[in-house]
Amino acid sequence: MKNYQIIAPSFIGNKYFHDYPIEEIEEYIDWKAFFHAWGIKGKFPALLDDIRTGDEAGKLLNDARVFLIRIADEKLYSANAVIGIYPANASQDDIYVYADESRKKKICTLNMLRQQSKKNDGEPYYCLADFIASIESSEQDYIAAIACSVGSDKDPVNDNDDYTNLLSKLLADRLVEAFTELLHLKIRKEYWGFAKNEKLTLAELFQEKYCGIRPAPGYAAYPDHSEKRKIFSLLDVTNQIGITLTENCAMQPASSICTLVMAHPQARYFGLGKIQKDQMIDYAQRKDISLQEAEKWLKENLN
Repeated sequence: MKNYQIIAPSFIGNKYFHDYPIEEIEEYIDWKAFFHAWGIKGKFPALLDDIRTGDEAGKLLNDARVFLIRIADEKLYSANAVIGIYPANASQDDIYVYADESRKKKICTLNMLRQQSKKNDGEPYYCLADFIASIESSEQDYIAAIACSVGSDKDPVNDNDDYTNLLSKLLADRLVEAFTELLHLKIRKEYWGFAKNEKLTLAELFQEKYCGIRPAPGYAAYPDHSEKRKIFSLLDVTNQIGITLTENCAMQPASSICTLVMAHPQARYFGLGKIQKDQMIDYAQRKDISLQEAEKWLKENLN
């Protein structure tokens, strides 16, 4: 990756948000994704004018907006979050996270994996660690993380109505995605400030045209769900905002998100794909776990 001007954040450490206003979060809802979850295809708001879906989509949107008012007024859901920003540098395919700017105390190592599926000549084999300045360079880089939830382990609605219960669940899912979008925006423009002059429409945000990326454990470029444990520890997630991890690293409440934030302008999303046994062995050693444990978490990626 080419060098770029690294921006120092406004603070190092964690910042917590409790009972964040639902009214502010809902401004960042991706309604297209909401409709797709109901099986209604098309671009929002154009699909409201489609004679085949207009009546259904219009009613659904109205019901959702009425329910959002109920969520806010009756405090059916609580929106809680933590963001953390820390000094970081890459060491080959690992990312070292440090306690402070002295970079003397390493508090976390994020273990990444590199693409191995054959590519055309000249095409890079990506690893998320590529987007953090190397420890061998003179660059002092940073990394951020977000954990947030909108919802509750218990059903707050208690309506004997499948439609209302499904509406409630899907809105909680959309709200936590919107909350992540909002927090990521605040990190880029305010708390870290590496994109202070960014001016994107909501559509452009949903198209991921922002600077940098926010890769989440369990997804294509970062498939090991157990990496959530490190982020949870770094951010003190369970103690501060109540999200818990199951034995298999599923998050509770279900409408929760845990993700990293990287600022490099050349950072991109990618799929890891299949990896070879040699990398799996190396990964287990770097992570200080057994090969069997590594294969358990990465069975979908093992070639």
